Amino acid sequence: MTAQARATARRESVLADRFGVFAESLLTGVWIAVACLGIVTYPAAFAAGARHLRRRTGHVGGGWREFAADTGAALRGGGWLAGVAGWAALAAVWVDLRAVRAGLPGGPLVGAVGLAALTGFAVAGMRAAAVWAPGARWRTLLARAGRRTVLDPAGSFLLVTGLAVVALSGWFTAPLAVPVLGAVAAAAVAVEERYARHR
Repeated sequence: MTAQARATARRESVLADRFGVFAESLLTGVWIAVACLGIVTYPAAFAAGARHLRRRTGHVGGGWREFAADTGAALRGGGWLAGVAGWAALAAVWVDLRAVRAGLPGGPLVGAVGLAALTGFAVAGMRAAAVWAPGARWRTLLARAGRRTVLDPAGSFLLVTGLAVVALSGWFTAPLAVPVLGAVAAAAVAVEERYARHR
């Protein structure tokens, strides 16, 4: 095989590998959506999806069974409590927005602060889930992810835009938002790996 043929084969294998990761992330989005049906299971589902994608990019085997086992482990490790906290934060912001609509004094400021806090909480949650491993404590993961959210604004902005893409996809065509969840999980993994390399 000539040097040119080897270079072409190498380029094709890299392209095939990257497309394979993209396809796997879309499938993972479906798995995450199914696991989120438990209402408070979304942090555990996202963590299991991110771990599955880390295995995929590390060329380690794993499939639906490993994803389900990781979801269960994340729930037992406090993932359901993180899910309850997320819903509580959403409810608090909803009350803030009702105050804005009612025209209460200072309502717009309170609403803006509430939305910013909810966005920061969501980004920290995704960053925590992206590095979750069995045995990890969610409280510790969230505290560290909160610091990374502030210290790495570029990565945090990427995740905010990922959330926006999911919301817009769901607004245009609801089923499209399902596989996009996996792309956001892949983005969270990439953001965390980038942060670890540049630390």
